[in-house]
Amino acid sequence: MPLVPIKLPPGVYRNGTEYQAAGRWYDANLVRWFEGTLRPMGGWLQWSSATVSGVPRGMFAWRDNSTNVWLAVGSASKLYAYQGDGDQADITPTSFSAGRTDATGGTGYGNGDYGEQAWGTARLNLAATGILPATTWSMDNWGQYLVACSDYDGKLYEWQLDFVTPTKAVAITNAPTGCKGLIVSEERFLFALGAGGDPRKVQWSDQEDNTVWTPAANNQAGDFTLSTPGSIICARRVRGGVLILTDVDAHFAQYQGPPYVYGFERVGTGCGAVSAIGIAAADTFAAWMGQSGFWIFDGYTKPLPSDVSDYVFNNINRGQISKVAAVHNSKFSEIWWFYPSSANTENDSYVIWNYRENHWTIGSLVRTSGTGQGVFSVPLMAASDGKIYQHETGWTYTGSTTPYAESGPYQIGMGDNLLVADELIPDESTLGDVTATFKTRLYPTGSETTYGPYSLANPTSIRLQGRQLKVRVTSNNNTDWRVGIFRFNAKAGSRR
Repeated sequence: MPLVPIKLPPGVYRNGTEYQAAGRWYDANLVRWFEGTLRPMGGWLQWSSATVSGVPRGMFAWRDNSTNVWLAVGSASKLYAYQGDGDQADITPTSFSAGRTDATGGTGYGNGDYGEQAWGTARLNLAATGILPATTWSMDNWGQYLVACSDYDGKLYEWQLDFVTPTKAVAITNAPTGCKGLIVSEERFLFALGAGGDPRKVQWSDQEDNTVWTPAANNQAGDFTLSTPGSIICARRVRGGVLILTDVDAHFAQYQGPPYVYGFERVGTGCGAVSAIGIAAADTFAAWMGQSGFWIFDGYTKPLPSDVSDYVFNNINRGQISKVAAVHNSKFSEIWWFYPSSANTENDSYVIWNYRENHWTIGSLVRTSGTGQGVFSVPLMAASDGKIYQHETGWTYTGSTTPYAESGPYQIGMGDNLLVADELIPDESTLGDVTATFKTRLYPTGSETTYGPYSLANPTSIRLQGRQLKVRVTSNNNTDWRVGIFRFNAKAGSRR
């Protein structure tokens, strides 16, 4: 029989039916495709023995003027600072108002007017105000100091690195309250988002002085109310200015100098963000999750086509979508989004976009916020139990499943004939690092027959037949394996 190669392009395709994924990878967990090769993701280890009280929903890393590294982590009720060795200090402001661990409202008995919708079903409030989002933090550095804002508490705080005492973060003098977040511009203005409780208002301090907020002839403080029907969610620095996202559209703020200081332009509609921490910025773009798709801003706001969007947005808990967290993993040119699946209230799943090679993958992992490598040599991510992990470290996957990838169906020609195979020629960097399992069907929705798993050898003896064949490779060793192109000794059988 001739050798038939199973050559699949990188990335997972999970839109529509399983049969539509013919000739593609269909399912995966804890694996990536990088430079055209299937390999495992790096593992993780707990970074600090100190844990966060509450669920972490905001993380920021920076260096001080002496090049020491720092990490800030916030939950609904606490704000912490960590030194580079993992030591923790509670810097929660004394006047801080604790927020919500979970989003509330939106569905359930009593939501909506009497007599609306069918009796005995949960009420769905389509108004954005029907759901009160989970509390998140926005953080940045003002020089070597930390500035932070909880979208529930609404105050702008600063912490000046006193770790020994330790001192608490304190409210910034004269800063507006009722804010939804903050960001520091490249020109060293501190932006308050949703300032004064106005969901459309952006207010900024004087340049280099975050205690001066009242405009005057001798300063550059100011404010601007966005022309939008939505409410400000978050902002990120991008090339040339600040990208500001509401729940319905996108705006771009660019420095112009006195007298107006900043100019504002709406740069996208129907592209609102679902979460304040669900956006990540790279060198030349920012990407975020919207209500039904992904978006990118690279000077223009555009939909980001995804091979897995159908799967993700049909598998997400929309009542808890405000918990979506994005992390930029620059080493592998990836943007990660963690989200709560439909069966859970906490982030337990992820979707990843490789922006250099433009492919996607999916999987399961409990992470609620994180920061990419840069200040730290590896990404740091937090779990819902308050533990912080360093990622891309070794090949141990604590508390998770074994890495695997499973293809969509493969067939001979148009699938008229059975595929009969009796031998496999594996392609691995080190033979035996993975096992192989095969699944066959006669029809796209027919019953499935499983063969294996097989420990691989050169060659590997197998016996299987079916109109459609799927292959699943599973990690067999905690090592940095590679899988290339498997070949089958196969032929076309009958047209049964």
